Formats: sequence, C-alpha cells, structure tokens
Amino acid sequence: MAFKKAVKGTILAGGGALATVLGLSQFAHYRRKQMSLAYVEAAEYISEPVNREPPSREAQLLTLQNTSEFDVLVIGGGATGCGCALDAVTRGLKTALVERDDFSSGTSSRSTKLIHGGVRYLQKAIMKLDIEQYRMVKEALHERANLLEIAPHLSAPLPIMLPIYKWWQLPYYWVGIKLYDLVAGSNCLKSSYVLSKSRALEHFPMLQKDKLVGAIVYYDGQHNDARMNLAIALTAARYGAATANYMEVMSLLKKTDPETGKERVSGARCKDVLTGQEFDVRAKCVINATGPFTDTVRKMDDKCATAICQPSAGVHIVMPGYYSPESMGLLDPATSDGRVIFFLPWQKMTIAGTTDTPTDITQHPIPSEEDINFILNEVRNYLSCDVEVRRGDVLAAWSGIRPLVTDPKSADTQSISRNHVVDISESGLITIAGGKWTTYRSMAEDTIDAAIKSHNLKAGPSRTVGLFLQGGKDWSPTLYIRLVQDYGLESEVAQHLAATYGDKAFEVAKMASVTGKRWPIVGVRLVSEFPYIEAEVKYGIKEYACTAVDMISRRTRLAFLNVQAAEEALPRIVELMGRELNWDDNKKEEELETAKKFLYYEMGYKSRSEQLTDRSEISLLPSDIDRYKKRFHKFDADQKGFITIVDVQRVLESIGVQMDEYTLHEILNEVDLNKNGQVELNEFLQLMSAIQKGRVSGSRLAILMKTAEENLDRRVPIPVDRSCGGF
Repeated sequence: MAFKKAVKGTILAGGGALATVLGLSQFAHYRRKQMSLAYVEAAEYISEPVNREPPSREAQLLTLQNTSEFDVLVIGGGATGCGCALDAVTRGLKTALVERDDFSSGTSSRSTKLIHGGVRYLQKAIMKLDIEQYRMVKEALHERANLLEIAPHLSAPLPIMLPIYKWWQLPYYWVGIKLYDLVAGSNCLKSSYVLSKSRALEHFPMLQKDKLVGAIVYYDGQHNDARMNLAIALTAARYGAATANYMEVMSLLKKTDPETGKERVSGARCKDVLTGQEFDVRAKCVINATGPFTDTVRKMDDKCATAICQPSAGVHIVMPGYYSPESMGLLDPATSDGRVIFFLPWQKMTIAGTTDTPTDITQHPIPSEEDINFILNEVRNYLSCDVEVRRGDVLAAWSGIRPLVTDPKSADTQSISRNHVVDISESGLITIAGGKWTTYRSMAEDTIDAAIKSHNLKAGPSRTVGLFLQGGKDWSPTLYIRLVQDYGLESEVAQHLAATYGDKAFEVAKMASVTGKRWPIVGVRLVSEFPYIEAEVKYGIKEYACTAVDMISRRTRLAFLNVQAAEEALPRIVELMGRELNWDDNKKEEELETAKKFLYYEMGYKSRSEQLTDRSEISLLPSDIDRYKKRFHKFDADQKGFITIVDVQRVLESIGVQMDEYTLHEILNEVDLNKNGQVELNEFLQLMSAIQKGRVSGSRLAILMKTAEENLDRRVPIPVDRSCGGF
C-alpha cells in the first residue's frame, strides 16, 4: 500500500516532468495506472456487502420502523438520492432512503441515455473562458470513465457522428472534439477521428448526402438509465442501507438543539403509499435529493424558503431501429432554434431528442405533439430524402423534467447554476440539486462530505470510486454464451439478460419457464418481438417492483421502446404479478387500468392515437378509395357497412390462420374510433388515409387485411375443362 501511495503521489506531483521525460504515450500509461490504483484502493477499503441479496421490501420497512435513529436519511430514489445512500452506507454510516414512487420513476429514467462530459459545455467554456464550465466537463469525463468501469453490463462506449456540411466547420469542430479528448486525458474512451464523405455515408447510409463534406466521430458512453439507477439502489441495500420505494414523506420532524436552542431537522414522518401506514423515521441528518420536487421538501423545512428549481422539459421519441446504424449515433449541433439534437441507437431502437422548454413541475409529465413534431422535423433535416420520416413511426415518447437550479447562496439569484448545488438550511436540512446523470456519484460524495462536516458525523472519505454496482463484478462480454449453453435460452434473450442483470442473469435464467419447444428450451417471451421473458416479472418483484407500471417501464423497458407492445404484454404481466403478490381480481383490474393510463398519457400513446381521430380527413385518390373499399367488403361479406371480430375470424379461418379473440379485439380497438365494437367503412378509409400520409404506421388491422386479401386472391378456381369438365 505504501508503494502504491508513493507512485500515486509521484504522478500527481510531477505530472508535467514525467510527461516531458517519458513522452506522451508513456505518460498516458502512467495516468491509466494511477486510475487503476484508485480502484484497487477502493476495493481494499470496502468490505463485502452485508447481504448476498437485497432484503425484501417488507424487511426494509421493519428496519425503518424499528431503528431508533439513523445517521443519514435520504429523501428521493433517483440517481442522486440512491448515490447518496450508497456513498453514506459504504462509509459506515447508518443509512435510510425513502422514495414516494418507484426508484428512477422521475427524471432518472427519462434521460437521453448518454454518459457524457458535455461537448457543448466545453465549447462554451472555451469561447467564454468560463473556468466553472471547464471544471464541470473535466469532472463529468472522470465520472463517465468510472461509471463505465463499475457497471460494464449496463453501459458501453458509443461512437457519435458529427456531420459537416460546410468546409470551414471541419477544422473548427475537429479542434473542439480533439480538446474534448485532451480534457478527458487518461479517461478518453477512444480517440476521435475524421471521415471523408464516402466513409461517413458508409457508416451512416441514411445521412443527408447533399452538400456533405465529411464527418467527425467522437466517443461518449451510453447506458440503460433506469436499470443503472436500480443497480445503485440495490447495491446500497446490499451494503446495509434501509431503502424503500412507495414511501412518501408527509412532513419533516424537528427537535430543539440543547446547545444553540434552535430547531434542527431530525427525521421525517413517512407514509407507506401501498398500505397507508404512517410512522416516523428519525435521523441525525436529512438529505433532500428530490430533483424537480426540491422546493417542495425545502418548504416543508421553511415555508418562506425561496424557490430555487427552474424546471425544463426534455422530450424524447423512439423510432424503429432502421432509422440509425446499430452502433453509431449522430449529433446535430445546430438545429433550427439552436438546441442540440441527438439521434442514437438504443436497445435495437432509435432515440431522438431532446427538447428544452420551461414547464410546470408535475409527477406525471406528458410529451406534447408540438415537441414530437419539432424533433421529427429536425430529424428530416439531416436524413436522406430517400428515408421518409413518418409521424406514425414514433413508437413511444416521453418527457423528463430537468431540475435546473439557482444557488440560494449566490448574490445573483437569477442565474442558473450549470453545476450541482449543495445547500444547508438553518435547521440542518441538506439539499442536493442540479447536476446531471453522469455526475451522480461526485454529487453524492459532495453531499455526504457536507453532511459529515455540518452534523459532526464520524466517517471517512468516499469509497465509491471503482465500487462495482450490482451485476457488474463478474460480468464478461461472453457471459451470455454460458446462459445459452447451460439453460437453453435463445441467444437474443441470453444477450439481453446478460446486458440487463450482469452476473445476476443466472438467477433470472433459473426462474425461466420451459417453452415446450425443441428450442429454446426455456424462456417464454412476454411479446414475440422483444427479448423480455416471463421470469423477469418474478425477478422484478425481488427488485422491489410493486406495480405493473414498475414492470413495463423500469424493470423491463417495454414502455420506453414500444407502447403497443407494452400494452400487449400487460395482461400477462398483471397475471404473473398477481400470482406472486396475491392480488385479487379488483386489484388486477386496477393495475391494468393504471398501467394503460400511464402508457396513454406519459409514454406517448395519446399523441399516437390522436393521429387518427373521428375528425380525420380522408384524402385518398378515387382509385385508392375503390381499392380499399374492395378490401373492406371482402371482410364485410354481408354488406353491413362495418366489420366485427366475427367477420375477421371468418376470413382468417378461410385462409388457415388462427388468432385468439382477445388479440383480435385489441387489433380492432386500435381503429374503432367511436368504441362501439365494430369498424365502419369510414373508419377504415380514415386509417388508410392516415397511413398514406405517414401519420400512422404499423397498424395491425391494415396489415392483417392486406395479407388476407392477397391470400384470398391467390385462391383461384382449378380449371377442369381438360378432364372433361370433371366427368
């Protein structure tokens, strides 16, 4: 250990001299070694987790109720709050965390999915000689490297292309990107490089080629944000923190300090949202890490506290994977209104975003049609005209509230802090606000440092640099092969489990149901086009999932990938959860309706369905109208003017296709505007018109009817004249 510290001190103190003597390449090697030494030290100081598996939610609630006093109580289960809990408990502090909803239910699950230092912040730092922005980028780049190290199963480097359409921009952006690499130093993921026009189109064939002069590619990190947040929470629980979701803080507890005579925050009155039970959780220090709801908790402490949160809405949309290459993102640094737009592959889909507009604080933000169309229009600007960007290809959309803050201690209270802010009130409430996903760990470290100092807690320095999160320690890129070989899982499913649960994937595989097929042997899917399996629902309950919304949005990411697929999986998910959690029929129905409402409003289903309304215009050519009428009447054989499930079943049976009644009902319900259980000719023509305009895509009814028509047309009578008319 003494040798390690000596080497580390030499590098830190004589970095410039070493660089001169050894040359840049060898110096970079020493810098990398320095970082690995930090990881070794962290690993030596931290003992193994006290729990092999996270305790159940019921056990955590008992700990919250029966502990006379915690050292630290964290309010908020987002990335920052869970980071605070992990930092505190690994320093040996008795730690509790409560979250009103689910872990990562707010901003932390609705990000751009990037782990980045902030290229545009570095540009501003250089242009305005802003040392604060430079330090923020430097810190974020260090945290980026650490996060990729401690959760390798949930994160990976991603190349991002910056297309160049003017020759003078090429050297300008190249210098900026190279500075980004330089600031990263030993934490640089991979060196950026320049591509010619032909090579850029080879890597990103759907790119707008007119006036393209080349491109620059740089690297940032990408992760599964909600799963990452959950991994932090589960790791904190394994190290001994009492963590509980669906625990709402009703009020703050206070007691008089005998030395000063002033009131000090001493805990919180908490309510179990699921049962209604209330009890007090006492703590020497209370930390407010509630993101957009920062001011709500601050006003519990002091009704006259000045609001510091200035919320901004960031909307993202999800489109089919064919809109982007599988392993190359794209950055548009100069949109029509100056905002930056990312276009990124994620979970075999494509994410586009984000917007940045002022918004009201709400627990249930809804993506607006205006924001969705803004993103689509920007996407059209840099994709080839051969690629038709259709509104109907938006499979999901969400809005996340970014909690921008002003520093209450700053003289200029109107200026928004670009970094995070740690504030300590007169009664001792510690508030951590601002910052970004990438820097959650350093934000937590600063917060716990402040807590220790202001509340005289006995603890050492932070130990979370290099501390593996749940699932990361024994993960390897080839782990999925063992899942295929040992359990008989499909390769796609095995890769998904390894990338989601890391070394815990084997526990999920053990729960997997037998398929009854020759292959795969186990692993029944929730929906056919996604690799999520039924065993994940059972395992998700062990990960503190309490509702169907938890399961479709944060334990799996179905709601964020395809709202229709999520809705299709819901009945089975509710059935499986009901079996494990002993839900009665009323509870199952309630969960189903709540989850559908979540998909409809918060995941963009409402905006998607509004593209086809009973006020939609029919703008079809006469020839198209005739063609679609003929198709409709092949189902409406009785000339009723509408079709029902019975009509569709009859046609499908005639061509040898079997489909269950529930699925057929769902398919017709997508188009049944007046919800009368039947699809009128006018509704069908509106659907086909919306499909032609690109407002609707992937309509199961339209595809089903077209396929059935083609099969019917192929069934022509067999000629019998050459066999004497059959006699």
